[in-house]
Amino acid sequence: MHGLWAVYKKELSDHFSSYRFVLLFALIAMVSFITSSMAGLSLRASLESMEKQRYIFLMLFNTTGALFSMVQFVAFFGPLIGIVLGFDAINRERAHGTLIKVVSQPIYRDAVVNGKFLAGVTTISVVLISIVLMISGFGLALLGAVPSSGEIWRLFFYVIISIFYISFWLGLSILFSILFRNIATSALASIALWIFLSFFVSISADVLAKSIAPIDKPGGVDPEMVIKNARIKEAVSLISPMVLYRNATATVIDPMRNTTKSMVLMGPMEQLSASRFKNPLSLGQSFLVVFPHIVAMIAITLICFAISYLVFMVQEILPSL
Repeated sequence: MHGLWAVYKKELSDHFSSYRFVLLFALIAMVSFITSSMAGLSLRASLESMEKQRYIFLMLFNTTGALFSMVQFVAFFGPLIGIVLGFDAINRERAHGTLIKVVSQPIYRDAVVNGKFLAGVTTISVVLISIVLMISGFGLALLGAVPSSGEIWRLFFYVIISIFYISFWLGLSILFSILFRNIATSALASIALWIFLSFFVSISADVLAKSIAPIDKPGGVDPEMVIKNARIKEAVSLISPMVLYRNATATVIDPMRNTTKSMVLMGPMEQLSASRFKNPLSLGQSFLVVFPHIVAMIAITLICFAISYLVFMVQEILPSL
């Protein structure tokens, strides 16, 4: 791809030198630090009462602080990083009249969209890795807990999954910047879809589940109806990328979690088995539990970018009037 490296370096320089990136990174780092510090202080206060607690270092990321844990914070507000980096990637160039000048140079058209996406993914990676390293250093100083190799690998794959999750929103915002010539319109469309997929899908899933399998009936609660209600709610909620990401990372970062389901119907033998085998899952077993979620997340990220790529390749490159 002729010109890809030039576009990539230019976009990366623009991201790191922009005031909005500095403000966004500072805000996210500050909130992450405060959340993790509260979780760390809570963990340190309770370490003396714990008989033997494993994976203390990972608990720094999945223990709820004042409002949410680090994993929950990235699930809710991580998409804003991708949206901020990509909502004006193409239409800003059109508005300034620089896009047609760029493609008139010996730079192929696909190098423009590929370079912008790769620069955004690199910026996302730098932000996530920096925050995880900062929290890890804080945990070492506060808790005195040295992470094991298994914990380090789990954090590594947590960062990889988070990069794909935020990259989905980056690709989506780039798609809107291609479809809409107005920068404000693309930003509002990205934020509106983020609000809908992250919040209203769960509300709609709860309403749909109650309408199909109501559990508040006179005459007592039917266990089968409760299970059916939970399954419908979980199936509809999987439309949201946030639910996919939250289920995947919660299982990867927490070895004691052995399922992504909120409710499981267990008979006497299952209860006996569950009471006997309470050991943490290995990293491979955790991946087997969340493998469909990870594959679905990677797939929607690649599909979203592929749509952006195809639309940009067939679209006329003209400055906005």
